[in-house]
Amino acid sequence: MAPLLALQEDLKELRETFRSGATRTVAWRKAQLRSLVKLLREQEDQIFAVLHEDLGKHRVEAYRDEVGIVLKSLTYSLKHLEKWVAPKKVQLPLVFFPAMGEVVPEPLGLVLIFSSWNYPIGLSLEPLIGAISAGCTAVIKPSEHAPATSSFLAKAISRYMDTKAIKVIEGGVSVSEHLLQEKWDKIFFTGSAQVGRVIMSAAAKHLTPVTLELGGKCPTVLDSRLSSSDREMAVKRISSGKWGCCNSQACLAVDYLLVEEKLASTLIDLLKKSIKRLFGEKIVETRASGKIVNKHHFKRLCRLLEDPGVSKSIVHGGSVDEDKLFIEPTILLDPPLASELMTEEIFGPLLPIITLKNIEESIEFIHSKPKPLAIYVFTKDEMLKRRVLSETSSGSVIFNDVLIHYVSAELPFGGVGKSGIGSYHGKFSFDTFSHEKAVLRRYFFLEPQARYPPWNDYKLKFIRLLYRFDYFGLLLLWMGLKR
Repeated sequence: MAPLLALQEDLKELRETFRSGATRTVAWRKAQLRSLVKLLREQEDQIFAVLHEDLGKHRVEAYRDEVGIVLKSLTYSLKHLEKWVAPKKVQLPLVFFPAMGEVVPEPLGLVLIFSSWNYPIGLSLEPLIGAISAGCTAVIKPSEHAPATSSFLAKAISRYMDTKAIKVIEGGVSVSEHLLQEKWDKIFFTGSAQVGRVIMSAAAKHLTPVTLELGGKCPTVLDSRLSSSDREMAVKRISSGKWGCCNSQACLAVDYLLVEEKLASTLIDLLKKSIKRLFGEKIVETRASGKIVNKHHFKRLCRLLEDPGVSKSIVHGGSVDEDKLFIEPTILLDPPLASELMTEEIFGPLLPIITLKNIEESIEFIHSKPKPLAIYVFTKDEMLKRRVLSETSSGSVIFNDVLIHYVSAELPFGGVGKSGIGSYHGKFSFDTFSHEKAVLRRYFFLEPQARYPPWNDYKLKFIRLLYRFDYFGLLLLWMGLKR
């Protein structure tokens, strides 16, 4: 069957499945979530293998950032699903008496999930958990830049899941373009802002709602007033958040550091020691930091380093190995702010340090840039914390740590402005793929005549009072019955 014809047949089947109501039952939703649990547990070694093939990920990192976190999300969703799907009673104004109101969550329908290559298991299955929990049918389009994982997902999903409701469609840019021409009830995309604009433009044709999980240069502020022991802990966490997550190929990775001038030399020494502790003397041999995903991204990062102003700012690292797609963890001190390194998301193991006269200047520096996905602030100063919260805007703010908010199902994960639209994780994933439908039930008695023409001054006074003093609503209702 021709690819386009096969795609049309797949989408027809998915729409028919949704219309049948099969995916709306709690039993179906729980069965699919349990099938995902089974998939992850039975195929764990294969998942480790494909993630290593595509990204060079160590099995510990693969479990921490992808398998384990998805299992945690599945457990959380299974525990809370029945509460999420239940209609929620609401208190109506007394004037509506006798009446009942509730909010009923309903699935949006057929959804399209574009996942990213850097966390190809987690960023495919995490939104899928939300789509299944909400009762939707779904298409997953994995990234072609992680081909081994994409192939694995296509085979595993077809074996473990209800293929009349959930499908994986593989392919490159042309396949994505064809998918975007179709009408969807929701599009969920994880990737760059550049592609996010394409997704949003295509979605506008059908007024399709979108959730866009994009990137952003996540700044990290390090307060020099921290004690030496707190500073060492902060640097350890910063180093892990920069070089210990997919070799910095993560939207939440630390992008650059803001510090006071007097702290710069001490910070550089601490970062060097931290890199050595994390990865050893010969990083490329330990394979602890993974590899750059492909030659295109490798050359992009090399181009950043080749900028004359940037190359002069290197104070540690900078070596590269194209055959192994390896770039050494690199520290740069005060690179040109107009350079591409400082205007575009780095998405690689290059860490610029920007020095300031005092740490309070960091707030204006962050405020002057596009809104980031996350801001990391290491400080004990409560005034600085309050100012960061009130004077900056970002998808999230984390004090004295990095990345860990992503693991919490209780917190929404998402960006704002250029860093994204919408959020997910836990109940927020369920909400992302649901519509909250308002339902009001009234009865055929106790009808105030003041709501109907012909109008007169009494009816105007009645309505004015009604809107101003709702707690008198029931009394006014009775008063208005005969007027």
